[in-house]
Amino acid sequence: MKKTHYLLLLISSFILNSCSVYNFTGTGKIDAKTYQVNFFQNNADLIEPGIDRTFTLTLQDLIQNQTNLNLVKNGGDLTYEGEIIDYRISPMTATADQQASQNRLKIRVNVRFTNKNKEADDFEKPFEFYYDYPADQQLTGTTKDTALKDIFERITQDIFNESLAKW
Repeated sequence: MKKTHYLLLLISSFILNSCSVYNFTGTGKIDAKTYQVNFFQNNADLIEPGIDRTFTLTLQDLIQNQTNLNLVKNGGDLTYEGEIIDYRISPMTATADQQASQNRLKIRVNVRFTNKNKEADDFEKPFEFYYDYPADQQLTGTTKDTALKDIFERITQDIFNESLAKW
């Protein structure tokens, strides 16, 4: 009986100790205390007002919710900056009478990530994702809100994975 208690204590200590190196968000030990997300300006040929602010806030919120880093306005250990470089609506599939039956909204964001404590982690690369919607719908209202939400969730998660989770 006493050996069982020692065995359980040993297993518990390994489990608790391993959580300090890896956590449930997928990041390992982050060698930073602060981060900053600079404003992502919309430099796409087709301008959709407000998406630059929405994207910037979505990225800030994701990092805030998945790490214990503190958001700062400047001088952060980790810096995210860049611009929205493409916002495009394209027909995807056609019907028999040569009419579009589905459209695709695609957004591409160029990101520059800087880690002051570990320069080997720095990168600059584009991230993109898309949302398909029926061609008989206009990209307004809830359709646009849903599209932007889905696209920005995916792009920000990809940025998080590339910069902090190393996936």
